[in-house]
Amino acid sequence: MQYTISKKFKSSVERTPRVLEVSEAFGLGLSDKEFVIYDNFKIEINDGDICYITGQSGSGKSLLMRDLAKLMLEDGNSVADIDSIEYDDRPLIDQLGKNMSDALRLLSLAGLNDAYLFVRKPSELSDGQKYRFRLAKVIESEADVWVADEFTAALDRVTAKVVAFNLQKVARKLGKTVMVATTHMDLKEELGPNLYVEKYFRDKIEVEHD
Repeated sequence: MQYTISKKFKSSVERTPRVLEVSEAFGLGLSDKEFVIYDNFKIEINDGDICYITGQSGSGKSLLMRDLAKLMLEDGNSVADIDSIEYDDRPLIDQLGKNMSDALRLLSLAGLNDAYLFVRKPSELSDGQKYRFRLAKVIESEADVWVADEFTAALDRVTAKVVAFNLQKVARKLGKTVMVATTHMDLKEELGPNLYVEKYFRDKIEVEHD
């Protein structure tokens, strides 16, 4: 499916006495400006694709992911945000699955295979294990599209690579579409994306297809 994204913002500076002094002292222009983030940007994402969106902070990568997710919802897809998944501080095994075997299946798919972890609470897990538990909850949701902003930003890079590999492995097995946005550019090998999007400031953007 091809999607088209256009985003422009107008920016103005409040002209306080001190702002005017700074403008005069440093020769700054205070006229209103229009910033083009995406100018009729077209991107094709097919069912089951892994889309890895990266770039500098503030360049508009999260905006792109959110707008794409919104368009996918409008097309009738269900979308699950990994970072918005909620859970209780109860043993993992009690928080998902229709029964015991289903819960074990979901935990295993997310890379949580240690029986010791099944009886632990989220508060007793490492950040990487918590992320994998959220992945298990996303799998349970049966959503068509999985999205994650600032993907693995809070994890050390070794754990991030493990989580990224588990994510794409499970998504491909289940035929799910995945979109992640992050400033980190070191997960390409682990995610094996069908689409690699690098966003620069203004409307400059580069897309690589597998």
